[in-house]
Amino acid sequence: MKKQERAALIAKILEKTFPDPEIPLQHKDPYTLLIAVLLSAQCTDARVNQVTPKLFALADTPQKMVALGTKKIAEIIHSCGFYTVKSKAIWKLSQDLIEHHHGHVPNTLEELEKLPGVGHKTASVVMVQAFGKPAFPVDTHIHRCAERWGLSSGKNVVQTERDLKRLFPQSKWNKLHLQIIYFARKYCPARGHRAEQCPICSQLALR
Repeated sequence: MKKQERAALIAKILEKTFPDPEIPLQHKDPYTLLIAVLLSAQCTDARVNQVTPKLFALADTPQKMVALGTKKIAEIIHSCGFYTVKSKAIWKLSQDLIEHHHGHVPNTLEELEKLPGVGHKTASVVMVQAFGKPAFPVDTHIHRCAERWGLSSGKNVVQTERDLKRLFPQSKWNKLHLQIIYFARKYCPARGHRAEQCPICSQLALR
């Protein structure tokens, strides 16, 4: 089966399995989404969703977050891991938004990636989920599945993102990245994976 045919089959299965994937991180605007995504590094979405209500009750704008201070931020987000680094990044990016963006989250990848603590994946998630702009954020789940399904060489996330963007139409990127994440967690995990029980791997093995 050619790679493009494989991609079409995978997209069909994903659409059938997760037709309406929800955004996993709770938020109410681009700023709270940005903070939630930053917190999700090396942490589960479920844990982040337990922490952010308390944080956002006290500080849901850059101005309030700066006023809160790194010590209090770290205290609240402690259970998310790497709380010292994350609290400093949250404070610094909030300060940066005030000083350079009038307190608003920029809506371009280039500007987002210049913010403290914001890498390409985080910026891509915000582009997709906050602004609805086409991007294909690649996390560990997507990187793993793209290689396992023969869609990418799996050398690095940069290559994986490039390969997936070539294989799938831009209009489907935003939805596909969520569909793959949900699918990977439920059917195609890193450990304990059984190809014959996976709706995608089992089908690929038959082609």
